Amino acid sequence: MDQHVLDYSFQNALTVAPMARPKEFDQEQALDAVIGVFREHGFEGTSTEMLVRAAGIGRQSLYDTFGDKWELYCSSLRRYVTAETRAHAEALQGGVRAIDGIGAMLERVVADADQACLGVNSVCEFGRTRKELKEIHDVAGRTLRATIARRVKEAQAGGHVARNLDPEEVAEFLIASIAGIRIAARGGARAGHLRALAQLALRALR
Repeated sequence: MDQHVLDYSFQNALTVAPMARPKEFDQEQALDAVIGVFREHGFEGTSTEMLVRAAGIGRQSLYDTFGDKWELYCSSLRRYVTAETRAHAEALQGGVRAIDGIGAMLERVVADADQACLGVNSVCEFGRTRKELKEIHDVAGRTLRATIARRVKEAQAGGHVARNLDPEEVAEFLIASIAGIRIAARGGARAGHLRALAQLALRALR
């Protein structure tokens, strides 16, 4: 066959059948799916196969993108607590009065309490024993405490929170109340009981 014909045939083949590219996927969507597994089963209770099925991608793609199981867990926790802290802050700004914002934050927790909380679960599973998790929780905790404390000061100025209460201590109390509501829900407490816990927390501020 003529060399010109061979060259043309080769070039045409490249045009018609280009090399296949690696399959692309939405990393945030895959991570959100993985978060759902960790929320329900914790770190130890989650297998690699469960993560692969949830993410909908191959094992190698999962590890190439996010690292090993521990790195994936840390990334999941970081994304989860960042989103939760932002959602709490948005709820706190709800309502005309500052006390309404505090109530809205607690109501949001009650409404979602049937879903496992990765933040609370990670503390229950690891406590303060892992440096990576400690740093993630500390950053989110400082941000949330400061945000709540500012709103508490506004509520005190409006006469809806006792002025003799320390805003930082109130913030710690509310964060502990949030964790308590979520743990109670995980233990089977009904919605009415969870709402009562939230109302008691608000009443304690007056």
